[in-house]
Amino acid sequence: MSPIAILALIVIYFGLLIFISSMVSKKSSDNDTFFKANKNSKWYLVAFGMIGTAISGITFISVPGEVGNPDLQFKYFQFVLGCAIGFIIVAKVLLPLYYRMNLTSIYGYIEQRLGVTSYKTAATIFLIGRTIGSAFRLYLVVFVLQKYVFDALQVPFAMTVLVSLGLIFAYTYRGGLKTIIITDTLQTFFLISSVFLTIFFICRSLNFNVVEAFEQVKNSNYSKVFFFEDYMKGTYFWKQILGGIFVTIATVGLDQDLMQKNLSCKNIGEAQKNMFTFTGIFILINIFFLSVGALLYIYAEKNGIAVPQVNGVARTDLLFPEIAINHLSIIPTIVFLLGLTAATFATTDSALTALTTSFCVDFLGMDKIKEIPNSENSNSKEAMERMEQKLVRTRHFVHVGFSILMFLVIIVFNAINDDSVVKMVFKIATYTYGPLLGLYGFGLFMKSKTVHDKLVPIVCLVSPAICFLITQNSEMLLGKYVIDNELIIVNGLITFLGLLLISKPATTETRF
Repeated sequence: MSPIAILALIVIYFGLLIFISSMVSKKSSDNDTFFKANKNSKWYLVAFGMIGTAISGITFISVPGEVGNPDLQFKYFQFVLGCAIGFIIVAKVLLPLYYRMNLTSIYGYIEQRLGVTSYKTAATIFLIGRTIGSAFRLYLVVFVLQKYVFDALQVPFAMTVLVSLGLIFAYTYRGGLKTIIITDTLQTFFLISSVFLTIFFICRSLNFNVVEAFEQVKNSNYSKVFFFEDYMKGTYFWKQILGGIFVTIATVGLDQDLMQKNLSCKNIGEAQKNMFTFTGIFILINIFFLSVGALLYIYAEKNGIAVPQVNGVARTDLLFPEIAINHLSIIPTIVFLLGLTAATFATTDSALTALTTSFCVDFLGMDKIKEIPNSENSNSKEAMERMEQKLVRTRHFVHVGFSILMFLVIIVFNAINDDSVVKMVFKIATYTYGPLLGLYGFGLFMKSKTVHDKLVPIVCLVSPAICFLITQNSEMLLGKYVIDNELIIVNGLITFLGLLLISKPATTETRF
């Protein structure tokens, strides 16, 4: 498939998203629509669309690619099982709290429980963590598109990134969450369809039927799921389970992005139905992603295809695009590109909306402006309309600002182009979301205490710094023990202990 044809496919795809956005936001594009989708989202649409948000382009190409490592194989599924437990905890513990407090930004809980400085600290942690994480996810996929499409068209990498973010901005800036719930449903459909169709096309190329494909994957050297042999390694079962639980609680339950969609449902019952349904689909779709990985390596072995290299280093995350684009027919190529594009942009559009919401609510206080009593012309409908228009314009500027910030972060990633940095960024959640885990843990379990608010930022800076020192000196401190996703637990615990050190008795008003 030629680069021009691929480019045309991408243009058509985004044209469809922009058309949907214009239809959805035609009736209303105010801040209530952007932040909360008017609290009228259908739970089944949210559940289905969240799959596209939770499964990024990194998952789409990296999870199948890592299956070929004999030390990893299907080990990721252990983490997925931990995530499933985490989703249930979020649905049963955190969602009821957020609904009871009627929050737009989930960090409003920290404001009421611990204080304004703690609240701003929590929101800042989210803004930093989500900006870096989302920028990196987009970077990896733009890198793939650049290598296989835009280099042939002599389009600079920076222009590819700029256009990608510009297109995302075009279909999200008006309708925000209300638009995303619809577009992410469509993108999730493309994502899931691409996984199943990819399995179908690879099986057909290998002359496997469904039963034969299952047997081949089961009997291959790529399908080991559970690792109980050595607790010192990062693949150990209980480390992956615990990591999955706490990473999910932090990056889903304490993350404005995914919680914003849940809070757009009519009531807590529908929000919980959404989470339980989403959990089942999430487990199932990851099984198929891992199966795609095993089939890709079986196909590569049979056809003598080597793992692509970048700067002399094998990049397993490029095996899927290499086979789909260069070794299969045009239909599988289209299917792969649609799936990759859907996985990437369903994650990025949601992140941009959540970042804009958090900044507008947590730092500009947009959800509180209309609540100011006895304001001038407070009873004037015209005055309220002018205020709303001003707030919408401000929101547009914030949305542009985060798009530019994400562009700059991606350019920095590309300039560094260091594999060790890439691996470090994968761990960004354990460093940035760990303090959130500690803050919410303290708020929920130490109801008789609050904190000296001004000291909280210091605790939330010191904890990741200590975790970094531990990982850098782990061989000296821990011997051969490999710290993996459980680092987020350590980070949260250090934050929790730090908050205990600066705690004081709570008043009745701060107990929830």
